[in-house]
Amino acid sequence: MTGMRMAAPLFALSHGLGEAAAGVLVALFAATQIVLSLPAGRFADRHGFKRPMRLAIFTTVLGAGLAAVWPVYPVLCLSALLCGGAVGAATIALQRHVGRLATGPSELREVFSWVSTAPAVSNFLGPFAAGLLIDHGGYRAAFGFLAVMPVLAWALLRRVREKPIEATRASKSPAWDLLRDPGFRRLMLMNWFMNSSWDLHGFMVPLLGHERGLPASVIGSILGAFAIAAAIVRLMIPVVARQVREWVLITGATAIAGLTFLLYPFTRSALTMGLASIVIGMALGLVQPMVMSMLHQLTPKHRHGEALAVRLILINLSSVGMPMLFGVVGGALGASGVFWAMGAIVGAGSRLGTGLRGLGAEATEV
Repeated sequence: MTGMRMAAPLFALSHGLGEAAAGVLVALFAATQIVLSLPAGRFADRHGFKRPMRLAIFTTVLGAGLAAVWPVYPVLCLSALLCGGAVGAATIALQRHVGRLATGPSELREVFSWVSTAPAVSNFLGPFAAGLLIDHGGYRAAFGFLAVMPVLAWALLRRVREKPIEATRASKSPAWDLLRDPGFRRLMLMNWFMNSSWDLHGFMVPLLGHERGLPASVIGSILGAFAIAAAIVRLMIPVVARQVREWVLITGATAIAGLTFLLYPFTRSALTMGLASIVIGMALGLVQPMVMSMLHQLTPKHRHGEALAVRLILINLSSVGMPMLFGVVGGALGASGVFWAMGAIVGAGSRLGTGLRGLGAEATEV
């Protein structure tokens, strides 16, 4: 999906469809996740890990394959919907599976830091490979390669052993009732800062690179530097998390990301853009594992699936609207104006993370 999310908007830009059309494509990767997240969470509760993953793999292969066969804008929109929805369902199933394997807050931080290295690596592999193939083989070659990659996930899935599916007590409250908890609301807001920053970087770096005449392979390398930094810092989290609480890491990382976004437009070369991307990647790479750890501690065990679905819906509501907003604002003010605006919002909002202090103990049932 990460390769598709870079290649599809570049296809739109290279065919003269404009920044707004590119923003719509990026937004569609999140659109189906808004509708499917709660059903996907309940489906995972009923069927465990492997069955949702198999369906997600098939759907992702179909979405990227359609783009390879018919690389036109309407088909790319359909591919974005299919790939985005499938990866969202797979994410919920995976996070639920991993959360059930952990015991206690310390182990939650460790397992989520390990599992979060996988999307960080994919954020390097997908864009980097897609950029090389676009430059040397064209868009069909890139989409075809991306369609084959999920087959590797299917091969690995066959060796996974999952815990038996247990009957759980159904919650008497609607999923959105979780937002009544002040700690959960604040955690979701900090998660929005992280996700919006991630979306901004993934969408605006190709636009800024295109504006400066950089080839697709260089743009992919800049995005790849971001992903490698996020992966490396996540490998360090199990050591750091033993000494520093989640709220400190979340607050500090968000503030650093905001400051770097303010400075990003002043990077005039591919090298300095890559260095700024590394800093942002390290900052944002810290946040997601800490958010996932706190989420599992703040919510009752029997509502973890619902909490994961609510989180995914909220961040994808942002992912649908923000890229289109980035495209419109970028068309009016240029890419630099978008970076400055987002940097100011994220930097100012980072202080809200101090309100998470004292949270993160084992949750009581509600």
